[in-house]
Amino acid sequence: MTATVPDTTDFAQDWERWHEQKEATLASPHGFLAVTALSWLGEQPQQVPGAPGTWLADARGVVVTLAEGERLTVDGAEVTGEHVIGELGLRESRLTHAGDVAVEVAERGGRYVVRVRDPRSPLRRQYPGNPAYAADPRWAVPGRFVAFAAPRPTTVPGAFAGVEHVYDAPGVVEFELDGQQLSLTAFAGYEPGSLNVLFSDATSGDTTYAFRSLLIAPPSADGTVVVDLNRAANLPCAYTDLATCPTPPAENRLPIRVEAGELTPLTRGVGLPTENGAVLDA
Repeated sequence: MTATVPDTTDFAQDWERWHEQKEATLASPHGFLAVTALSWLGEQPQQVPGAPGTWLADARGVVVTLAEGERLTVDGAEVTGEHVIGELGLRESRLTHAGDVAVEVAERGGRYVVRVRDPRSPLRRQYPGNPAYAADPRWAVPGRFVAFAAPRPTTVPGAFAGVEHVYDAPGVVEFELDGQQLSLTAFAGYEPGSLNVLFSDATSGDTTYAFRSLLIAPPSADGTVVVDLNRAANLPCAYTDLATCPTPPAENRLPIRVEAGELTPLTRGVGLPTENGAVLDA
């Protein structure tokens, strides 16, 4: 069975449902618009604005020490005093909770980070929604996934200065658009077998953010995929400085204007450094 471009009958409605779901996730109480602080952990205890306790990272992994009267919920259980959250795997994230505030601990670029996700974030409360190009079937084209002989470790800079990410690229996605043969290096997607493509194009920095992400459903047995650029989406770093998103591989700049998918956000949270190396939402 091969992948086919969606029928135009329900095309716009399908896209609208996709975009509404993405917007709902982004603006949810603990979504990325709720992030108000980011702090990189070291061996010296430090406070994270908006989170209880002091935090550090040592041979035990992430450790939090709570003062008298402070509480944190970890894996459904309330903890006090010193608590070892432990080591995290590559790009792993875990949510702990202090009341209605989520305190995220994560591994990014070989380091541990704490992010505070507060539903009262001004960025979340004032979010007007993200504009997008009107869905157009001409931007949904058949393509083919060509696997590498073995996954290729690919290093890409992070949106946050000083952070690098390494992903195993399983192959490339090839497709034709407006008579041009195009190719994009793909990373593994969130669902088993799916693909995630980070790319920029001639609209980047003009009508769209510097780069966008495109999720592609698992290839058919013969490698066929649908490249639906209407679903080119902004990453969290398009909305806030408090994100460590990977940027596209150098070869993933398309020489065309992809006038499809999400446009540049209307609002953005700007991070401010604090004395202890944290970053606060302005």
